[in-house]
This record gives sequence, C-alpha cells and structure tokens, in this order.
Amino acid sequence: MISAKASALWITAPGQAELRAVDIRPREGEAQIRTLYSGISRGTERLVFSGSIPESEHETMQAPFQEGAFSFPVKYGYAAVGELLNTEHAGQRVFALYPHQSRFAVPTEAAFHLPKKVPAERAILAANMETALNITWDAGIGPGDAVAVVGCGVVGALVGYLAARIPGTTVTLIDINPQRHALAAQLGCAFATPETASGDADVVIHTSATSAGLSSAIDLAGLEARIVEASWYGAHSTDVPLGGRFHQRRLKIISSQVGRIPADRAARWTFARRLTKALSLLDDPALDALIATESDFSNLANDYATILTDPSTLCHRVRYDG
Repeated sequence: MISAKASALWITAPGQAELRAVDIRPREGEAQIRTLYSGISRGTERLVFSGSIPESEHETMQAPFQEGAFSFPVKYGYAAVGELLNTEHAGQRVFALYPHQSRFAVPTEAAFHLPKKVPAERAILAANMETALNITWDAGIGPGDAVAVVGCGVVGALVGYLAARIPGTTVTLIDINPQRHALAAQLGCAFATPETASGDADVVIHTSATSAGLSSAIDLAGLEARIVEASWYGAHSTDVPLGGRFHQRRLKIISSQVGRIPADRAARWTFARRLTKALSLLDDPALDALIATESDFSNLANDYATILTDPSTLCHRVRYDG
C-alpha cells in the first residue's frame, strides 16, 4: 500500500487545538476514505477539549480510532462521512467512527455504507442517533406512554424524535431555550420550558448534563416512573435532589451509556447492527434541522473552542475540500 498525507485535528492541551500533518499507512485490505464531512459532538468533545475526562475513565472513554491520550495530546472524534477510494466499492459514501481528519484508513468492517436515501451531509448524525437508540431501549418506552425529555440538544432531540414515533406516545421536549420550540414541532414533539412543563410522566430522559435539569426530571416523573440519566458529567459532580417527591413517588434513576448494549438485547444485537440501524433511521429530512452550522476543516483549529462553547449550536458540520 502507498502511504498518503492527510491533516488531522489534535487537542494539544486544555483549550488548545491545532491541525497536524499525518501519514496514512493503510494495511492490506483496509478501506481508504476521503473525508467529506465530520460532525462535532459538542457534549463529549467539550469535556475532552477542557481536560475534564476523569483519569479513572481514560480507558473506557476512548473513541474507536482515537490516537494519543486524554492527558494530551489527543486526536478525538467519532462522526466522519467520506468517500471510498479503493475496494470494489470505490466512490461509495460511508460513515466511520473516526476523528476529524481529511483522509484515513480503517478496516473494511468499520466503514458503514450509507443508505441510498441518507445524504452524506446528514449522515454525520449517525453516532448521535446510535446513542439515542440505546437510550430509547434503556428507557423502555411503550405505546401510549407520556414521555418527557429534559435537554433539547442533539441527543435529547433525537430521543424525542424516536419516542414520538412509538404509537400513542405523547412526547415533550423541555429546554431552557424557548427557541427550541420550532425544532420540537418539526420532530413531532411538544415543547415546554422547565417553568411551564407539567409532571406525571411515565418515562423521563435527562440529557442536559446539569443539576437543574436533573432536578426538573425528578419533578416531572410520575408515581414509580423511570428516569433515565443519559448525561455524562466527566470529572464534574452534580447535585441529585433525593428528598421531597423522589422517595414518596418511589422513583427509579438508571444510567444509559452507548458503550454497552442493554442486557435484554445484547444476545442478539452487535455494535455493527446497532450502528447500521441508526444510519437507516436518518432517512428523514426533518432531521436536517439538527445541523444548523457549518465551517471549513481548514479553520477548525481556530473555530473549535467557539463551536464547543456556543450554547445555541446543535450539531456542527465540518466540511472538507479535496
């Protein structure tokens, strides 16, 4: 195999990033990919960028093709869409759980072909949809349930989108930003702010990664309801209000993390099957509303901090040239 040059985003220290030249040295049989787009997963990438991954989780939180370590420098990310340059499928578009890099090589089984009706521009949501699918499984949402999702970021919005398509459900997305009302409507959900949301939900999913959001989730849960904590706080601690109605209502809080498939599906579902299903679930133009901003990869090192800290940004798409 002939080596090739590429450029990759590296986080070199807390709050610092730069583009570095890298050599691609594909092994025999690997898929070589020219990147078209990558997506920034703001929640996790912000924790990585700020150095907030606890040392105890340095191994468990590694991305599939991460290089370096969380103690820096580290090349991190997991939402790349590109075009195959070799194999009998050359020219076809694929998704890979790869960091922000202009070209790369992965084992062929790690390059997932896009469904015909899912454009490359939208396919960057695949990893977020996979997380949302896992959360929906953990939540055990059934037909007719009243569902509240606290935190209308990308993952929360996708959980609401999936839950709203279960027959008979009523789904409310709850966020401190009232401008998310239009997004909720586009995804088939009702909307409320924490001040206007009503309680007695059968299932509550929390994705805001804030103590206030978790408190709202507990307030919204009905008698013996299930609260799914889908946020990850990194090295930060959070207050959990376990007084008041928490005990009186016999509430349950469980965690959801995409690194494991729920036990009741693990015998039949692999990570590959789950990601393939997540890609197929992106066959809906309504989901384009989750990608409101875009920039060039050549400027990513300069733009990265602003993208990660802008609370109005949902999924940010990075565009690659050539």
